[in-house]
Amino acid sequence: MDNLEKIVSDALEQFSGINDAAALEQAKAHYLGKSGALTDLLKGLGKLPAEQRREAGSHINAAKDRLEAALARRREALAQLQLDARLAEEALDVTLPGRGAGRGRLHPLTRTQDRIEAIFRSIGFDVADGPEIETDWNNFTALNNPENHPARSMQDTFYVENKDAAGRPLLLRTHTSPMQVRYARMHAPPLKVIAPGRTYRVDSDATHSPMFHQVEGLWIDEDVSFADLKGVYTDFLRRFFETDELEVRFRPSFFPFTEPSAEIDMAFGAGPNKGQWLEISGAGQVHPSVIRNFGLDPERYIGFAFGSGIERLAMLRYGIHDLRLFYDGDLRFLQQFA
Repeated sequence: MDNLEKIVSDALEQFSGINDAAALEQAKAHYLGKSGALTDLLKGLGKLPAEQRREAGSHINAAKDRLEAALARRREALAQLQLDARLAEEALDVTLPGRGAGRGRLHPLTRTQDRIEAIFRSIGFDVADGPEIETDWNNFTALNNPENHPARSMQDTFYVENKDAAGRPLLLRTHTSPMQVRYARMHAPPLKVIAPGRTYRVDSDATHSPMFHQVEGLWIDEDVSFADLKGVYTDFLRRFFETDELEVRFRPSFFPFTEPSAEIDMAFGAGPNKGQWLEISGAGQVHPSVIRNFGLDPERYIGFAFGSGIERLAMLRYGIHDLRLFYDGDLRFLQQFA
């Protein structure tokens, strides 16, 4: 039993001096492990006479309980020391001034759309907005794209399950041109309007996105000519890019809702794209059938329409070569326009 007291005394002294959890577990194994000092004493009980065995076992178990209680207290103390050290290391100085939330900025496409609207408002155009879920009639048929017309294959897009009150199919609009129909049916001539907004087509690569932005322009009156289209759009480009050093050309093309139709190209007179022709818009005189679908007399009213990609204009203005950057949400890219 004298040996038992010395084991307990040595263990308690050793436990109290340990400041590392791993070392504490090693010390536990030295006294209470399979080959520990107390375990050896328990194994030796069988060699004692029967009358001494019970008393000796009781003393050894009591000593074991003391050591396990001391271990538990030391574990708690070490855990508290570790927590205190971590709290001290990660302490916050609550006397420091708070960090204010960063101020938001307009997205470059929003800035571009605002600029387009400001230019056209300055020459008397209204700005119209409409639904992004359109009827097949407004999106295609009223714009001289009847069912099964081959031009639809270039714009066929995302249809939705529901139909409108007249039973016509509904789809995500492929251009903002349906606003021509809606605006013309709600206003009397002269009609002078642009319609910017989101549009949807089945495209996705460095220069196309399933969702993109377009601005549609329309001017209908009794004497609006193709020459007016040339003057208005050329003036718009020069004001948008803030330079007179650019050329504009109208290249014959085909669109079912205009006749004659043209692709509008431009070339800068200076800068990295100097002399390079870039397609910027589609345009033309509004087709008589479309004028008729507006509810107007094509023998009396005439005019022009154009459609331009807002992303295309922004990419040229800011020197951006991948349209997907607008939608990645990368603050390193967006902060350049703050």
